[in-house]
Parts: sequence; structure tokens; C-alpha cells
Amino acid sequence: MIWPNGCKENPCQAKRFFGMAYAAGIFIKKGDGEMPVPNSPYLFQSAYFSIRWYGVLIALGMALALIIGLRQARRSGLNEEYLLDAVLLAIPSGVLGARIYYVLFHLDYYGSHANEIIRIWEGGLAIHGGIIAGIAAAYFYFRYRKTNIWPYLDLAMPCMALAQAIGRWGNWFNQEAFGSITTLPWGMLIAGEYRHPTFLYESIWDILLFAFLYAMLRERKQQPGVVTASYLILYSVGRFFIEQLRTDSEWLGPLKAAQVFSVVMIILGILILFWAKKRKPLALDAKERQDSLS
Repeated sequence: MIWPNGCKENPCQAKRFFGMAYAAGIFIKKGDGEMPVPNSPYLFQSAYFSIRWYGVLIALGMALALIIGLRQARRSGLNEEYLLDAVLLAIPSGVLGARIYYVLFHLDYYGSHANEIIRIWEGGLAIHGGIIAGIAAAYFYFRYRKTNIWPYLDLAMPCMALAQAIGRWGNWFNQEAFGSITTLPWGMLIAGEYRHPTFLYESIWDILLFAFLYAMLRERKQQPGVVTASYLILYSVGRFFIEQLRTDSEWLGPLKAAQVFSVVMIILGILILFWAKKRKPLALDAKERQDSLS
């Protein structure tokens, strides 16, 4: 077992600092920086079947988000069945949208390797495509149900931030989503150079965002749409600046695609915020309240 710098000289301190990771056998190699390097992107691997940490963490994030969402729906008097149905549509739609977004920015490769388009287990998902497709699926579902989507979107936004915070650690196991070269002590060793762990920055930002939005949601005094608007604005502000450090970004001409979409989401969030502030608080209609209690 090899520990990060300074840990060889003080093994007790090392075991305290990385005790859980040591017990799990996650870290087996390092560079000269303070941030350890995962030994493999696989939790389990064999000749016939493999499980990647990335998929496990995304599934864990989704599961926790759903548990919290259903619990909050019960407290808010929203229909848990509607929420669950919407999630079951939004998740696969989001994965599909995230993949399509990624493939569109790599058409030069996938145009000649079309058989690899469906191989999402090898990586290649973009969160902005997932957000767009997931919300679109939920929108059409609630249109079908003839139910106002805004209370459900408001409930989903902090849960989505939590899922993103957890899922970002899959980038660490894959050694991706890194930034420019840095001399900071938490630099991540990539191809012999220490780089900004931008996945970590975004994970921390998403955790803070989750806490803030969940506190807003628990107040129950917000007009429908305010929490959603806050997510769009705050997530995008953080992503815009974090993206500035990344070196593996997709580009739209001379601009980074994620920054362009972040600006669009900020503007959209501001418009929704102004619209929501002019509306009165929404009361559940009798049918929906009855359904939520049945």
C-alpha cells in the first residue's frame, strides 16, 4: 500500500486520513501530490462481466435522490405516484439525451464508429443533454396527467444536485473531467502531471447547491418555479467558472459548449424567476390532493 506524500513518514496519520479508503482497497497507487489515484475504474471485473465505479455512483446518486424526493413529496402533499412515474421516464430519457449530446460533439469519430454509439458503459455522457431531455420527458408526462409541473420540478432540483454531486466521483475513478496543470496540494495526477480536480470542485458546488435548494424547498413559502430557477442559475454559475479550468471541454466554435449552455440556463433561470415571483402560491387542486393521500 502506498500513501500520498508525507504518509510514509507518519503511517498512523495516513490510516486516520484514508482509513475508510484503505479498508475498501480503493487506493493502491499515487503520484507525488496529495490526492490519491484510484487503482481501477472497475469495482468488479472479469472476462465475462464488469461493474464500473462510474455506473455504481450514478445509480447511488439517483437512488438517494429518489428517496429524498419521495419523502419530500409526501410532506408537501404531492402525488408520489406521479413523481415516481415521471422519474422512471426522466432517467432513461436523461441518459439518452446525455449520450446524444456527447455523440453530436464527436460526430467525426462516431460517424466512422457507429457501432460504439450505444456503448455508454465506456463513458461519454454530457449533463446538459441529460437535463434537457429529462425535463422534457417530465413536461410531457405532466401534460398527459394535466397536472402543474412546477411543484414537481422544484422538488426535483435539489435532488438532482445531490445526484450530480455523487455521480461526479465517477469521473475520479475514470481519471477524467480534469483541469489545467496546478501546483496546489490537491492536484490530481494525470499522465504524469498534476491537474485541477474539477470533478471535485463541481461535486462540492453541487453539495452546497443541494443544501441551499433543499432548505428553500422545506420553507414551503416559495412560488412554484423559484427553486427550479435558482437551480438553473446557481448550478450554471458554478459550472461556468469550473469549466474555465477544464481541458477536456467540448467546443462550439471559439467557445466552450458547457459555458454557452450555462449562460443560456442562467438567462432562462432569471426569466423563470421573474415569472414565478409574479404568480401567487399554487394550491393543489382537489383531485391531486386526494390522489396524493390515497
